[in-house]
Amino acid sequence: MSEASANSDAAFCASLVREHDFDRYASTLFMAPEHRRALLSLYAFNVEVSRIRDLVSQPLPGEVRLQWWHDTLTGHEHGGAEGNPVAAELLLTVQRFALPVERLTRLIDEHQFDLYNDPMPTMAALDGYLGDTRGALFALAAQIIAPPFAEADHLAHHAGIAQGLLQVIASLPRDAAHRQLYVPLDLLARHGVSQEEMFAGKASSAIQDVIMDLRGQARQHLDHTLELARQAQPAVRPVLLPLALVRRDLARADRRTDDPFQLQPRSRLATLWTLWRAARTASFGAR
Repeated sequence: MSEASANSDAAFCASLVREHDFDRYASTLFMAPEHRRALLSLYAFNVEVSRIRDLVSQPLPGEVRLQWWHDTLTGHEHGGAEGNPVAAELLLTVQRFALPVERLTRLIDEHQFDLYNDPMPTMAALDGYLGDTRGALFALAAQIIAPPFAEADHLAHHAGIAQGLLQVIASLPRDAAHRQLYVPLDLLARHGVSQEEMFAGKASSAIQDVIMDLRGQARQHLDHTLELARQAQPAVRPVLLPLALVRRDLARADRRTDDPFQLQPRSRLATLWTLWRAARTASFGAR
């Protein structure tokens, strides 16, 4: 591959992440340049896989796209990666940093859930889904920027769940409109809420209790992550920058009660400010 082609692929990945996953894109702005390109290839791959459900109208085409990524990573797709800038960049990153392919393929497999309208059955199932998707990204990013350490997977798992639970809340308006349910059925049952009430998109005190429960669990996972981070080597801490956004959004939710079925976007300026302050003070979860 020529240098010009490689640079073009890297630029494509950066643009893709900037457009579709600004939180992670912004976090890479505070990373060392030698790591940023690799991280953007990983995050671009995640964008490609996680948005498949938005690009297909039926599950089968989505399954085909997921299988293509699976085959590309395991070496069963011959000649396809060269024409796909994200795949080409990701394979370079996998080779350079010896990333475990099985973590990437497990992430792909978990996103099969997105293609169907089956509800998330339990909190344990949601924790597993978030751990193998968002948690995997934290773990792989840590492998890119820091030497291995004993608690890396444990830390990444809890970080992914904390971040993912807030995303479940933030995505509720869109998911409810599509009759897709990531809020677990056992949590709904605990608060006496039905699936149809969630799909109706009308806030009630019981639904607000469900949201508060999810935020409480996110806070527990965040606190545990930060406790583990204090014991980890400093080199890994930049990977945890997005947790500053989790802490900010939790603190904002404590100060006000918003309708969970109305989008509450965070401005890009607020994102950059929060990450800059956290990077400057190394207080990735500070209030």
